[in-house]
Amino acid sequence: MSSPEIASLSWGQVKVQGSTITYKDCKVWPGGSRTWDWRETGTEVLPSTVEYLKKQGIDVRVLQTEQAVKEYNALVAQGVRVGGVFHSTC
Repeated sequence: MSSPEIASLSWGQVKVQGSTITYKDCKVWPGGSRTWDWRETGTEVLPSTVEYLKKQGIDVRVLQTEQAVKEYNALVAQGVRVGGVFHSTC
């Protein structure tokens, strides 16, 4: 399964290719997407989370949202299986 492209990003709205839902914040991964309720984990990426993922051999990038979408979509266009968490109002 491939990762879905982020079709558009604007203040308070993220549209993901293949989804009829307009998200405020979302999680995407190869084959899907869903709403990200940041009350589950907060909006900060904890250093312990980054460390854990890197130990699993996963490349981690923590970027400002617009830059993150550009980087994510560039990887998707290259056929890389990638996931992301996007917060549209920061």
